[in-house]
Amino acid sequence: MAGVAMRVGCGFDVHALCEGRKLVLGGVEIPHDRGLLGHSDADCLLHAIIDALLGALALGDIGTWFPDSDERYKDIASTDLFNAVWKHVSELGWEIVNCDTVVMAEKPKLKPHVESIRLSLAKLFSCAVEQVSVKATTFEKLGFVGQEKGISAQAIVLLNKST
Repeated sequence: MAGVAMRVGCGFDVHALCEGRKLVLGGVEIPHDRGLLGHSDADCLLHAIIDALLGALALGDIGTWFPDSDERYKDIASTDLFNAVWKHVSELGWEIVNCDTVVMAEKPKLKPHVESIRLSLAKLFSCAVEQVSVKATTFEKLGFVGQEKGISAQAIVLLNKST
């Protein structure tokens, strides 16, 4: 669209909790007795952010870019997936204005890890930490998240066309 200088995108992801996996959120390993099940490291926060970036520019979704049927992505760090997408977005001339996220988990409690996750995301975006928001909430023991069967994340990004 001619003249459009800003784009917004939203993303959502969910993964089941399981034994024998590390819990990684926003590129940060969080101490917990279970991790997230997935083809990659299953970092649902980064997956939601990736989908938000792709959605902002109508570039498809994470499953199209990195299909779970492709063994190249087996157990890959989601930071690598993010870096590939962010490189493409940046090469198209877009920069981050801000990223607002929420992670939904009954356990572990994420408040002690929020600042580490914000710092990790700011480093990935090469932006100021003030441009990245990470919030955490529970499901008040309702549904699969509340029953500690999984973790979900939601993200919104605002992009600006760099000059």
